[in-house]
Amino acid sequence: MTQQLNSLSLDDARRIVAAGEARAAEIGQPMNIAVVDAGGDLVMHVRMDGAWRGSVDIAINKAFTARAFDIETAELADLAKPGGPFYGIQASNNGKVMVFAGGAPVRADGVIVGAVGVSGGTGEQDTTVCEAATAGF
Repeated sequence: MTQQLNSLSLDDARRIVAAGEARAAEIGQPMNIAVVDAGGDLVMHVRMDGAWRGSVDIAINKAFTARAFDIETAELADLAKPGGPFYGIQASNNGKVMVFAGGAPVRADGVIVGAVGVSGGTGEQDTTVCEAATAGF
């Protein structure tokens, strides 16, 4: 693992994306995969051949959301339902907050060093590819 100031490097992002791409290929669903560093800034994004163009922004924003709030986006979605403690949070941060499954923080020795966002399939597909991508770190 290569780290710079407790943050994901480009090499880390490449490994993460490669692991996500491999899982997406296994399940037969092309995906958008985004990786942000510890500051929430985009390090890498890949749109696999055939992946939805409309999911580019969603994947990037899922990664941002997972890092901005240090939570899996599916978990935040549960908290953001009507009547929940974070209802309406998706309107914050100039609309960059995504409350769909498929985003997760990336940790090294318990410290969050970045996040991954995946979009292009069902919530279950996005989650399985996101899990594979984070495991690739």
